[in-house]
Amino acid sequence: MATLTATVQGPEEKLCNSKKLPLMKIQRRPQLLDNIMLVFICLAAMMHSAFADGKTLVLLDNLNIRDTHSIFFRSLADRGFDLTFKTADDPSLSLIKYGQFLYDHLVIFSPSVEDFGGNINVETITSFIDGGGNVLVAASSDIGDPLRELGSECGIEFDEEKTAVIDHHNYDVSDPGEHTLIVADPENLLKAPTIVGKPTNKPVLFKGVGMVADPENPLVLDILTGSSTSYSYFPDRPVSQYPHAVGKNTLLIAGLQARNNARVVFSGSLDFFSDAYFNSAVQKARPGSQRFEQNGNMDLAEALSRWVFKEAGVLRVGAVTHHPVGETTPPAAYTITDLVEYSIVIEMLSEGRWVPFDGDDIQLEFVRIDPFVRTYLKKNGGKYSVQFKLPDVYGVFQFKVDYNRLGYTHLYSSTQVSVRPLQHTQYERFIPSAFPYYASAFSMMTGLFIFSIVFLHMKEKEKSD
Repeated sequence: MATLTATVQGPEEKLCNSKKLPLMKIQRRPQLLDNIMLVFICLAAMMHSAFADGKTLVLLDNLNIRDTHSIFFRSLADRGFDLTFKTADDPSLSLIKYGQFLYDHLVIFSPSVEDFGGNINVETITSFIDGGGNVLVAASSDIGDPLRELGSECGIEFDEEKTAVIDHHNYDVSDPGEHTLIVADPENLLKAPTIVGKPTNKPVLFKGVGMVADPENPLVLDILTGSSTSYSYFPDRPVSQYPHAVGKNTLLIAGLQARNNARVVFSGSLDFFSDAYFNSAVQKARPGSQRFEQNGNMDLAEALSRWVFKEAGVLRVGAVTHHPVGETTPPAAYTITDLVEYSIVIEMLSEGRWVPFDGDDIQLEFVRIDPFVRTYLKKNGGKYSVQFKLPDVYGVFQFKVDYNRLGYTHLYSSTQVSVRPLQHTQYERFIPSAFPYYASAFSMMTGLFIFSIVFLHMKEKEKSD
């Protein structure tokens, strides 16, 4: 057997004097293992970057908030977020560079900011949302004009500075006397587990400014509302005019999913995300009220952060197929009244992995200008499929799936096909409904034949003189 040889390069070259040595004698196993490990590390980094939640810019009033809200920020970091903490008035702030967004998400925990630093302003944040970025905003009674203006851009109107949500019937026992430390019942949460998490009986502590939603904006979500006895006003003043928000119209936490699936959450309370509130017991200041050693702030905050940063409720379309029943490939054009099978794969993002989506209310429309067919898709293994008969109308149609449900990203799929009329060789030779016409035609022919025979063989009698 021939001996494999190789020329040794690098440090080994001096030891071997640049001679050709048997390859199997060169001891490079440690370096080979290092290279293999490096490849695996690179692959792991690529997989992490593929499923990571992206870079997140956190704007704070002061860096002490990073310590007072450490539990919330730690939960984000543990889930793979790359957090960058900066003060809101930092002159080096930037969201866009060379036309590209530097961050995927934005957290604004600076309610009292009067002017953002750097090149960040309300217009920049609005452009960030229009570009698909997600924003989490926490305000307080010391809210400044920038957050108020940002809320107006998203269909949310904050109350005036120094105001707070007041409830004289649902406040905590530790309230100092202004009745602004609200105990929000879980019944006031939006009935959407994708957004607020699994149902629980733990009440939520809230202290902050109230909001109202723009009634003409259908994209605003009332995530957490006040009770029927709550209102928003100045805690240290008597009520001399109608409050900004009253009863169930008082929003404590609101959300927005834009038409481009960008998500925004507004919380009227910065303390809602604090360590002190996460670890605080809660009990209404009413005789006989139940005491909860753990409130629902942490669970709700985690569920909201998962939703707003698109860890939950994200759908996508996979493979879409359509073909006549009994075949496997679509034709160049369908024929009217064909029996067609349509299938679509829908996946949902769950813990960084795409898994099959489980839904029973997905509809398919076969549309020309208006839908000619509307039917439910049935789950068949890992896909949704249905068989239906094409209408007796030809033209250009679309297989359309338009799925828009609360808490989920808007799912849209459209596939265009052509439907032609029957060819002349595809029509029936004899149509049963035309038998009376066939009978009349043949009866007329038979009558003409008999008349012809009688006419030709009829002989008139000769007239006699």
